Amino acid sequence: MAELCFEHVTVQYPIYNSRSMSLRNQLVRISTGGRIENEAGHIQWVTALSDVNFTLRDGDSVGLIGHNGAGKSTLLRTMAGIYQPNIGLIHRTGKVATVLEMGAGMDVELSGYENIIRMGVLMGVSLSDIKSRIPDIEAFTQLGDFLQLPVRTYSSGMATRLMFAVATSVQPDILLVDEVFGTGDAEFQIKAKERMEALIKSVGIFVFASHNHDLIKQYCNRFFKLEHGQLQEIVTL
Repeated sequence: MAELCFEHVTVQYPIYNSRSMSLRNQLVRISTGGRIENEAGHIQWVTALSDVNFTLRDGDSVGLIGHNGAGKSTLLRTMAGIYQPNIGLIHRTGKVATVLEMGAGMDVELSGYENIIRMGVLMGVSLSDIKSRIPDIEAFTQLGDFLQLPVRTYSSGMATRLMFAVATSVQPDILLVDEVFGTGDAEFQIKAKERMEALIKSVGIFVFASHNHDLIKQYCNRFFKLEHGQLQEIVTL
C-alpha cells in the first residue's frame, strides 16, 4: 500500500555573499518564488517550501499547479527523497519513480546502453532488473545501433526518447511527473502519452506538476496549488 505524508515540512536554500545586494535579492525572489529569510552574516535563506502538510494514499492522483518558481520542482524532489527537509517529517511507503528534468543522471560520454544501466541504478533499480528491461527500452526508443554510440552524438530528440524510456520502464508505487507531455516530436508525444497513461493506471499514487490545466483535470482527482512555497489544496481548477 502506497502512502506519502508531509508533516510541517519546510525546505530552505542558503544564498551566500548576498548582503546588501538588493538586485540579487530581487532576482532570487523572482526566480525561486520563495521568501528570503534570516540573514546571518553573508548568508541568506530562501524558503522554497513553508510548513507543507498533506497525506496521499492509494488512489490519489494529484495535480500540482503554480507559477514558475513557486516551488513545484522542489516539492516533487522532496517527495522523491532527493531533497531533505530542514524542518518537519516525511513518511513514505512504496517504491518511488520520477519523471523530472530530462537528462538527470545521463553521461553524454557513455553509450546509450551504458546510460540505461547508469540511470536505472540511480533510480534505485537493481542491475539485473534494469538489464531485463533493455529490450522494452530498445523497442520504445527505436534508436537501433545508436544505442552503442556515445549520447553526445545524439540529437536532442534521440536523447529525450532514451531518457523518457528509462524513466518510465520501472513499475513504481508512487509516480512523480514534472511536465513531460510536451517533449519530443509529434510522433514521440503520442507514444509518450500512451506509455505514461498506462503507467499512471498501474500506480498507487500519482503526482503531476503542470501548467496545462486540461491535462491535470484529465489525470488527477485532487488539486494542490503552490504559491511562494506555501501549499493549499483546492476543490477545482
